[in-house]
Amino acid sequence: MSTSNPEELGRKRVARIESVLGDAFAPTVLRIEDESHQHRGHAGARGGGGHFNVTIVSEAFRDRNRVSRHRMVYDVLRAELGSEIHALSVKAMTDDEAPS
Repeated sequence: MSTSNPEELGRKRVARIESVLGDAFAPTVLRIEDESHQHRGHAGARGGGGHFNVTIVSEAFRDRNRVSRHRMVYDVLRAELGSEIHALSVKAMTDDEAPS
């Protein structure tokens, strides 16, 4: 994904993450926050990958512990890790665990 506009690049990355997670987990809630702007100048950010917070609610996580849920998310985003995603924070839960 090449673009010289950081905001446009961030939007494209968020859209890609939404698409991949949506297809994999059919979430009832999916929020992706691009925090890349907070990490400009950070050594790890120089490689171009973004920093994202993901909150995802899906029944696909039922009967899975937190580590397993995170692995599930990382597995489906594997192609984006490193090049498009430098850092990823995940909150993964089922509908009955999500705050009202």
